[in-house]
Amino acid sequence: MKPNFTRRRLLGALATASLLGPAAAIAQPTRPATRAIPTSGETIPLVGLGSWITFNVGNDRAARDASTDVMRAFFQAGGRLIDSSPMYGSAQEVIGYGLAKLGRPAGLFAADKVWIGDGAEGRAQMETSRRLWGIPRFDLMQVHNLLAWEDHLPTLFAMKAAGQLRYVGITTSHGRRHGDLERIMASQPIDFVQLTYNLVDREVEQRLLPLAQERGIAVIVNRPFQQGALLDRLARRPLPAWAAEIDCTSWAQFALMFIISHPAVTCAIPATTRVDHVRENLAAASGRLPDTAMRARMAAFVAGRG
Repeated sequence: MKPNFTRRRLLGALATASLLGPAAAIAQPTRPATRAIPTSGETIPLVGLGSWITFNVGNDRAARDASTDVMRAFFQAGGRLIDSSPMYGSAQEVIGYGLAKLGRPAGLFAADKVWIGDGAEGRAQMETSRRLWGIPRFDLMQVHNLLAWEDHLPTLFAMKAAGQLRYVGITTSHGRRHGDLERIMASQPIDFVQLTYNLVDREVEQRLLPLAQERGIAVIVNRPFQQGALLDRLARRPLPAWAAEIDCTSWAQFALMFIISHPAVTCAIPATTRVDHVRENLAAASGRLPDTAMRARMAAFVAGRG
């Protein structure tokens, strides 16, 4: 009886799918796991989307449409957080172009940065960024690479209090600024910090990630692939068979899963120009994340000790 019951259920499901159309017959992808922003409890997916270099395509219509396709796939796979900066050339405008074509997806978590040496000009720059994105307000505004942070942070805190943005953060992509970043994290009521962390660049494990946990600060990870250099290096070796134990099927997922499995990390933001890659990246947050022992095994393997 059990096999027949199973077969009847299968036939019924297929019949229902045929009535609903081709799209219904395709299995929906597993949604990415999320982690809470400590200061609010709001959850966001563990993998977001960066825009440095990849979205700086100027007025090239075909390239803009390709970026829109990446964004469409990102949202379809359950993504939310997109990160940009005035430093990234035309990226903000390209994001705005894509959001408009996609009907301004409701799930967007918009993260941008203020990047100007004169604190008095910060508000004007942020307003320009908001217009380029075509959104009512940013969810997260960050001081980019600590530039004039003493001037910008009070402005951002005032904007947050006025409801003009939801979260305040600060970023760096340079290890030489970690000491300054640590002092800011310890003394300022910021919601987010953005920093570099990957299988090779692991200095932040010593002080910054523990401090983020201690202070209740969300962590966004940039340069998860070392601008592609890490993946190029890993591609010279076969993916270890034991990667299947964490539902990992590629080196990109291997690298991302190491990052997002750290309990202090809220979201990693790989950038890409390819639809298949953005789907692959989001899938890294849908499998079994490595535990402490597996993380150590992954790091040792990349270091050549495994």
